[in-house]
Amino acid sequence: MPKLLKQSDRFKGPEKPIPPALKTQVDPVRMPKHVAVIMDGNGRWAKRRGLPRVVGHRAGANAVREVVEGARELGVRYLTLYAFSSENWKRPKQEIRALMALLRRYLREELEEMLHYGIGLKVIGNIDLLPPKVSQEIREIIAKTSHCGKMTVILALSYGGRTEIVEAARKLAERCLAGEVRPPDIDEKSFSQHLYLPECPDPDLLIRTSGEHRLSNFLLWQLSYSEIYFTPTLWPDFTKEEFCRAIVDYQKRDRRYGGVSV
Repeated sequence: MPKLLKQSDRFKGPEKPIPPALKTQVDPVRMPKHVAVIMDGNGRWAKRRGLPRVVGHRAGANAVREVVEGARELGVRYLTLYAFSSENWKRPKQEIRALMALLRRYLREELEEMLHYGIGLKVIGNIDLLPPKVSQEIREIIAKTSHCGKMTVILALSYGGRTEIVEAARKLAERCLAGEVRPPDIDEKSFSQHLYLPECPDPDLLIRTSGEHRLSNFLLWQLSYSEIYFTPTLWPDFTKEEFCRAIVDYQKRDRRYGGVSV
């Protein structure tokens, strides 16, 4: 049964590097700068095995570690993971408590490795809705990794894309009422500066696991021109090898942004 890493298993670095034959298919010049992932399928993974949903979430936490390692190994600069949506609050309270406990444990166990490899943590969403101990731990780890600049892992927690857009619109409306901004001066660039992490580039690639084909209220503004990679693989079975294959698939695409290929 998959489990989260034990304390004694921490900080071992990549246990299984991407196979060289697969890694050589990746063009380092055309790497996506930002990859976003909708991590879907934990519950179905557990159900197929006759196990409680929480076991699927534990296995999913191991997949998070795999993908972070794979992204770092390939040189992805930003990795955004859809960890807990604003709609997920509708789930049973027992499942939510288990998810929050797993989140705290995962962050604590990965902190040393994040510091070693220069991985900074950022969060988007309303973390004030999370249990106080969880939100406090998140803020502490964000502070401890704030100097890390080799890679940034962004967790979407209590996040909703529509809420993010509404909050940005509200901020702009308040600035207009205060006389700081004129409505005719509002454009896409000024609007995007009021989103959660305006300093981060939009995702080049979105990966969604489990065979579903929808955005699920995730980064609705930022994904406007992202390439999308759907896979039937359930999240707990998603490995760094499959992450690598998603990158290879992305690099075969012609990104025209509404224009015409030369």
